[in-house]
Amino acid sequence: MASIHKEFLIDAPADEVWDAIADFGALHTRLVPGFVTDTKLDGDTRIVTFANGAVAREILVDCDAGRRRLVYAIVSERLTQHSASVQVIADGATRCRAIWVADVLPHEIAPYMDGQMDLGAAAMQAAFRRKAS
Repeated sequence: MASIHKEFLIDAPADEVWDAIADFGALHTRLVPGFVTDTKLDGDTRIVTFANGAVAREILVDCDAGRRRLVYAIVSERLTQHSASVQVIADGATRCRAIWVADVLPHEIAPYMDGQMDLGAAAMQAAFRRKAS
C-alpha cells in the first residue's frame, strides 16, 4: 500500500486550524477554498467537488478533538483502499504543524494523490494567510 505523508506549517493557532478541519462540511469555505469548490453533507459522508472537477465521497471515520485529529476514508470504483488522517499540533501560540497522511491502493494512484495533497496543503496555508491579513 502506498502511504503519502505531508507535514507543513500553518501561520495560525492550532485551535483555529482545528476548528476549520473539524467543520466537516466546510472544506470549500473554511479550510481549502479554491482547491475544493463545493462540499455537501450526507450523514457522516461529505461529497467533495475539487477544482479539477473530480468528485469524492469522503466518510467521516473519527473526529478526536482532544488530539485535534480527523480521520476519513474514500470509497470509489477507482480506489480499492483509501484512508487518511489530518492532525494539528501547536507550534507556539500563533502557528501550528499539520500532519496529513493517506494510505491508498492501487499503487498507481499514489502520484496523483500525492500531487492533490500538495495542492490541498498549499490551499490550507493560503486560506489562513488570507485570514490573518
